[in-house]
Amino acid sequence: MPKVKLYNTEGKVVGEKSLKADVFGVAVNPTLVHEVMVGLMASARQPLAHTKTRGEVRGGGRKPWKQKGTGRARHGSSRSPIWVGGGITWGPRKERDYTKKINRKSRKQALLMALSDKVANERLVLLEELDSKTGKTKDTVSLLGKLPVKGKLILVTSGRSDLLSRSVRNLKTVRLLGSGSVGLMDVLKADGLVLTPEAAERFEKTYGKKA
Repeated sequence: MPKVKLYNTEGKVVGEKSLKADVFGVAVNPTLVHEVMVGLMASARQPLAHTKTRGEVRGGGRKPWKQKGTGRARHGSSRSPIWVGGGITWGPRKERDYTKKINRKSRKQALLMALSDKVANERLVLLEELDSKTGKTKDTVSLLGKLPVKGKLILVTSGRSDLLSRSVRNLKTVRLLGSGSVGLMDVLKADGLVLTPEAAERFEKTYGKKA
């Protein structure tokens, strides 16, 4: 069973906690993680680019010139795709759907692999108490500065704290999430995770094998 160091609010190690191997000790399959990641990114993609066909471009109702006798090629509309200002052929449309199907088991397994990778590389730590009594950003910055994980951090709690939310909302490199809101992309983008023991237990209860 993987073990993670438990820190107090002073940044000192006060013990270790054994985590379930079927949640935090899963063997990493990079191919599966990449497949799920691509699927999630594709499903979140919005089809913003939208071109108009010849039937949607304004104007062009009048025939540019008569059919015969001018010596020029015959045309029926100035909004033909071969004309400047005409419609677009095979252009991007808003109706396009980029969604990719991701199996529920694959999505779950990829998340567990990402969490396990953080544990294996000592980028996941447990904090005895993750809260703010003042709601001040400088207090939270001081607390996080005492922990070994640096960079972009995700703080995971099992409950809601308005003061803690207030203290981190101005920090660009820190996100506060509930244990039920953590997804694969969140874990992959973070350099480190800070969990409360209760949040770790919630992960184990949600994703661990039932006895």
